[in-house]
Formats: sequence, structure tokens, C-alpha cells
Amino acid sequence: MLPTRESSELAELNQKAIEAIRTWYENLPKTAGFPPKGAIAGALVILGRLQKDFDLKLSNHLATGGAQIRGAGRAALKKILADFGEERPFLSEGGRTNRGLPGQVRDLLANLGELGIAQFPADPRGDVLRTMQSWLVERVREFHQRQRIRISFDPAKTTAQLVKELLGEAKQNRKDGPLAQHLVGAKLQLRYPDLQIENNSYSTADLQLGRAGDFLVGDTAFHVTVAPMPPVYERCQHNLQRGIRPYLLVPDEKVVGAAQNCETMAPGKVTVLSIETFVAANVDEISQFSSDALRREIRSLLRIYNDRVDAAERDKSFLIEIPSNL
Repeated sequence: MLPTRESSELAELNQKAIEAIRTWYENLPKTAGFPPKGAIAGALVILGRLQKDFDLKLSNHLATGGAQIRGAGRAALKKILADFGEERPFLSEGGRTNRGLPGQVRDLLANLGELGIAQFPADPRGDVLRTMQSWLVERVREFHQRQRIRISFDPAKTTAQLVKELLGEAKQNRKDGPLAQHLVGAKLQLRYPDLQIENNSYSTADLQLGRAGDFLVGDTAFHVTVAPMPPVYERCQHNLQRGIRPYLLVPDEKVVGAAQNCETMAPGKVTVLSIETFVAANVDEISQFSSDALRREIRSLLRIYNDRVDAAERDKSFLIEIPSNL
């Protein structure tokens, strides 16, 4: 354990380290308000390496050729982020493709040299470096919070295809589960504006397995999942035992398998529909199959979706960027 004086010095150093990494971050070039993701990735890798070998000489961190940072690849970045509990994809190529990264890392190493961090033993010095990593990971989380799900609107395509493309876009960043749940909730609210459609966070809905379903309308429970597994079939069985009619909503490509499972479990007693069809059919009907009205109703659906996400979720990256032509 560090003596009291050294503990005080370390606490002060931690504060200085945060200011140093903040200053470095704020001096990076910005595009749309955010610095190059490669710079963040490279800094996280460098700070991790320095915890094992505190070498502030830039040349010892460069790959052959001197244009890239050694070890700043996708796998290394993914592991670092996971260590801090951040599982969302951030950068497909790590920090290697950022040609300005060596200069940015040089500035970071210079800031570390000015901190006087070398005088501390390896363990407390490692804690300071990890504090700097943690600060950068928070910036990664802020980046994800700003990144809404984006979709284009083509009036020539069906409403079901729009929903399918939304699910596909969300799936790339592992957001298809939350999107599916809140999109179904938005559809129910759009269709039944006088009813109170419950609105829970995606994680809450997953944990509270004692509820009848993700949504309960009348005596019907709606279960929404992009990956139907045994627990959802058990919930449908539980609904039937309580006199509740279960609807199981899954992506289009999962319908056949889910329907077969339900027929084996409870023949003719569980309605299985694709999320695409369930959402699209009512939107088309509400618009009375008019193109102009359909555009308006799709816009209303997405706005209701965003309102529900904003109210229920801390992670605002589940929001949808509504296309300008809507």
C-alpha cells in the first residue's frame, strides 16, 4: 500500500492525467464534431501497452515502415473495449488505417512525459494509465450515443421492406433486438392511440420474465424477439395456461422455424407472424393504401418509435434518423 504522501501524489496525478488526455482529445481534428476513430483506437492500444512496458519513445510503437502503430488492430481494440464493458463495434480496422495517427500518438506520449508519471512504481502508474483509458472509453460511448440508426426511404418499396431494412441496419450494430421491440410498441400505439401501450427498456423487458409478454393488449400477449429461444416458447405456454392468447413476432427468416416449434408445443394456439408483416400491414391499412398518406403514417410511426425509445432507453443510439424525404 502506498504511503499517505504518495497516495496523495497519485490522486493528484490522476487528475492531471485526465486533464492531459482531455487536452489531447480536444486538440484532435474533428469531423462532424468527433475526432478520428483511429486516433481513439490507437491511444487506447498505446495506453494499454504502456501499462506493461512504459516506453515513451514513439519509434518503439511503430510498425515496420513507420506509418502505422504496432498492434493497433481490430482484435486488440475490441478486447480493450470489452475490458471496460463496451461491446459495441467501434472501428472495423482498429487504428492502423489512420495515417495521421503516429503524429497524434507522438503528442500523447509527450503529454505523458510531462506528467512525471515515470517516477511511480509500475502498479500505481498502471492505474493512472487505465484511468486515461477509461476516460477515452467514455468518449467511445458518447460516440455510440450520437449514432442513430439510419435508413433511406424509397416510396417504390413496400412498407414491409422498409421494416426489413431497418432490422438489417440495426443488426449490424447489434441493435435489432431493441429496435424490434420498440418498433412493435410504436406500431401498437399508432394503431390504438386510445390505449396505454406499455413502454419498458429492452433490458428490463428481458429480465422481467414474469410479465405476460413484451406488450399486453386486451387478453393477448405479444412476444417480440429476433432470436427465438426456448424461454420465449415457455412464456407462450404460460400465457395459454393463464387464458392469455400469445402472439410471437420474429424476423421474416425466423417465421417458419418458430411456427414449427409452436405447432409442436401447442398446435393451433400460438399466432406466429413476421415483425415486418405485423408492423407494415397496419401502417398500410391506416393510410388507406394512399401513397401520400402512407408517407405520413410511416413518419408518424418513426416519430412515435423515437419518443418511446427516448423515454425508455438510456442508450440513445437506438433512435432512428428519420429520412429527410419523409
